[in-house]
Amino acid sequence: MAGISGFASLGPKTKNFVVAGGLTSFVFGVYFYTMRAVGGTDELQVAIDKFEDQKNKKEAEPNLPSKA
Repeated sequence: MAGISGFASLGPKTKNFVVAGGLTSFVFGVYFYTMRAVGGTDELQVAIDKFEDQKNKKEAEPNLPSKA
C-alpha cells in the first residue's frame, strides 16, 4: 500500500478499512456473478417437472366420469 500515494496520509486503521472494504466488495461481486451464472435453467429440474406433469395427467385421466 506504500506505493499508492493517495493512501500515504491515511492512518493504519483507515488503510485496513479501505482494504477490507475493497476485498469485501470483490468477494460479493464474485459471489453474485457466480450465482447469476449458475442460476439459469437447470436441465435436470426441467426434466423432473415435465415428468411430474405427465404423471399428474395420467393420474387425473381415470377420475373423469365415463359418458356410457
